[in-house]
Amino acid sequence: MRYRLNMDLNTNVVIYDGDCPLCTFQMKLLTWMDWFNVTTLVPLSNPKIQSIAPQLKREDLMAAIHCIDKQGKIQRGARCIRFVSLRMPLLIPLAIILWIPGVIWVAEKVYQWISANRLILSRVFGCKDACGIVPQRQRKQEDVFNKPS
Repeated sequence: MRYRLNMDLNTNVVIYDGDCPLCTFQMKLLTWMDWFNVTTLVPLSNPKIQSIAPQLKREDLMAAIHCIDKQGKIQRGARCIRFVSLRMPLLIPLAIILWIPGVIWVAEKVYQWISANRLILSRVFGCKDACGIVPQRQRKQEDVFNKPS
């Protein structure tokens, strides 16, 4: 699906659950793998989310990670991971695997299970403690969404 955005985007916007330790840990790692700054990571709690993508409902955003590309096309779940991975050198092998016919279907099922159990998995893997160890790389593109309107 392609949507008309309420603002111009210079990067691909990734919307994630900032209250989930597992999601936050993964986004912190992603900032370090995004050598070319192709993504802007925005937590779901950011009030500007509604202005970026008013067509996305909160319950949809809570169910899966979403990426809105520069042209307004939305990817969610495993397809979002495939889209983002294809744009980061360290993650290109993952993207290639996700393009093998049938793999994305399996990846979506696995993603749905992980998403539904992410808070339990966060506790099991100790993501909250790991989040304190891995600092988020400060990037200018996230500043746009952190400044008051």
